[in-house]
Amino acid sequence: MFSSNECWRVSVLGVLVLSLGCNGLANGKWEIHDVNRPQPPIVTPGEYSVEPPSDAIILFDGSDFSNWQSREGDHVQWKLEEGQYMEVVDGTGDIITRDSFGDCQLYIEWAVPEKIEGHGQGRGNSGVFFMDRYEIQILDSYENEPYPDGQAGSIYGQNPPLVNASRKPGQWQSFNIIWRGPVFDDNGQLVKPARITAFHNGVLIQDNFELTGPTRHKRRLPYQAHPDRLPIRLQEHEDSVRFRNVWIRELE
Repeated sequence: MFSSNECWRVSVLGVLVLSLGCNGLANGKWEIHDVNRPQPPIVTPGEYSVEPPSDAIILFDGSDFSNWQSREGDHVQWKLEEGQYMEVVDGTGDIITRDSFGDCQLYIEWAVPEKIEGHGQGRGNSGVFFMDRYEIQILDSYENEPYPDGQAGSIYGQNPPLVNASRKPGQWQSFNIIWRGPVFDDNGQLVKPARITAFHNGVLIQDNFELTGPTRHKRRLPYQAHPDRLPIRLQEHEDSVRFRNVWIRELE
């Protein structure tokens, strides 16, 4: 039996161990961006493309940037191939939706450059951020092995995809994502963490995963209270990634 003082010390030690595990490890086992973490199995996706349903909000149909702006509120400086796609321009910064969204279904098609340059995170790097702070990674993961929690379809720095469903560079790919944002009480305390279910080229890659907080390179940040509706962000990460057929359905 422990004395009251011994019990107190054991309790404090348990909290510290739990805290270190949450901050330094994923699922209590893997360090953030751990290169020793097993790579997701590779699967070959079938043909897959989804037309927007009748209740979808069209965020990009190839015609213009009317639903998008820079993070500073300026005009988008990315390339527009009218009627087809938009393309990241190095040095112009991320773009965000003009409207804000909470729980939603987001569909987006993207393509990394056909010409292979670099390796790991240096190939076709971009990302989709929900609420401007929670990222699902876009990357050229075809015959490329970046750290697993930075693969295409990973919740960046937190959870690798269940499988690697990447197509060859230059080919169009898709994410179909169900997003449930975090819930905070009136005092700003977390009531329910954010959750995400995602399909890459029609293949399930994230299965109702609970995020530990905002995503960040080599850091695990705690949740901080924020509005329940915020913009969606597309990342400019130097590479000429293309996007098309972007639509969203708001969920109650």
